Amino acid sequence: MQDAPQPRRRFLSDLGSGFAGVALAGMLQRDGLLRAETGEWTPPDGKPHFAPKAKSVIWLFMAGGVSQTETFDPKPALNKYNGKTVAQIPIPNPLESDLIKNRIELVKGDANGKIYEKLYGMQVGYGKRGKSGIEVSDWWPHLSKHIDDIAVIRSMWTTASNHDAQLQFHTGRNRLEGFFPTIGAWVHYGLGSLNDSLPQFIVMGNKIGDCCGGIATEAGNYLGPQHDGVTLSVDPRNPLPFATPATGVNAEQRLKSQELLQRLNRLSAREYTDDPALAARIKSYELAFRMQTAVPEVVNLKDEPQATHELYGTDKGPSQPFGRLCMTARRLVERGVRFVQIYHGGGGAGAWDAHSNMKGNHATNCAKVDKPIAGLLADLKQRNLLDETLVVWGSEFGRTPGLQGSNGRGHHNFGFSVWMAGGGIKAGIVHGATDELGFHAVENRHYITDLHATVMHQLGIDPRRLDVPGRKRLEIDYGHPIREIIA
Repeated sequence: MQDAPQPRRRFLSDLGSGFAGVALAGMLQRDGLLRAETGEWTPPDGKPHFAPKAKSVIWLFMAGGVSQTETFDPKPALNKYNGKTVAQIPIPNPLESDLIKNRIELVKGDANGKIYEKLYGMQVGYGKRGKSGIEVSDWWPHLSKHIDDIAVIRSMWTTASNHDAQLQFHTGRNRLEGFFPTIGAWVHYGLGSLNDSLPQFIVMGNKIGDCCGGIATEAGNYLGPQHDGVTLSVDPRNPLPFATPATGVNAEQRLKSQELLQRLNRLSAREYTDDPALAARIKSYELAFRMQTAVPEVVNLKDEPQATHELYGTDKGPSQPFGRLCMTARRLVERGVRFVQIYHGGGGAGAWDAHSNMKGNHATNCAKVDKPIAGLLADLKQRNLLDETLVVWGSEFGRTPGLQGSNGRGHHNFGFSVWMAGGGIKAGIVHGATDELGFHAVENRHYITDLHATVMHQLGIDPRRLDVPGRKRLEIDYGHPIREIIA
């Protein structure tokens, strides 16, 4: 008679016997599964809750705080009243608004959250672009050609006035409240795999600094490490440092090792059926083996035609690094990756943090990302992938309408812009508005979790049905889909 399945404690105590036990014990120790027993819950079944309009997400995050008034939200009043204080102009003082009175405590005493009263004119010109006539700044000449595919949201707001807002943008919570799963982790948790040889949540680009959330901006937190983003480098020689094959091991040997691991894992799964955490970890180890073959092929961009490299700007100029990331993102979603998160300018406060030399800072950064993002939209569209791929662009907050120093703008969390494209989103529209100075979001205001809810809605996910027992969420955590931009 076959013995009943052994409990987790006994299994862990038995790990020391045999080569397989030693190897698996080492991996579990590394991943923290030997240190404590965890609570269990029944995870989602990997199926959408309702018919999805998108399969994948490409999440483009510009670190540091992009100015709304120099990108997608022109404010001629800033030019008209340039150099004057808000008290000197015939416009209601935004500092007297109820929209700020209720949140002023969040910025008091924070030098980076200071409100600058002397107005600063726009540092770039604007033009009406495309058939939609949406106004976009001159720093986006390539993206402007695709504005008819984009829904611009000009009415975002958040509570954090310092760069911990980078974490808030990804989790929906202020850093002072603790750490929570990111939007990519929720998508990974809620949906099943479209490709068993590739991770379903991938992170690329310059990482967010520890000051601003660090690894927590791509983490599963209480959902578990199996829902963390997997870091990918656009380097065929070493795309996955944690899964690089040992030197001197050929493809045949790696295949035999994988087959052996799978057999051992199947035996373990039958023996220890009461341990879902162990099953999840074993699954991730097997994925790591498969990725050793699949991932280098994805990041090998040499097989792309020259015309595609020119489209993304990978052939020359300052657009090359970000262009390679955007091209890789297309290749990933083309192969069934659910969520691709790309950072630009991460590290420290972020490259877009224009406290000084506002004009030079944004002109330089736009030149690095404009052509790659435009190329991404064009490439997805010509491959019939844009309809099923949701592209999201944003930054942790905007920048002050007021002047900081001689030529900069400070942090501004009261009203800023993001945009979305593809994946069942209306094209060529503007939603929401800030006031005449670009200070407050005043029309169709949206907190960051509304953006998250929109992403999940387009993927067929109801965030309320993803709750984990013992983890009470606030009502604002769920957000509300921005239905005005959904096709």
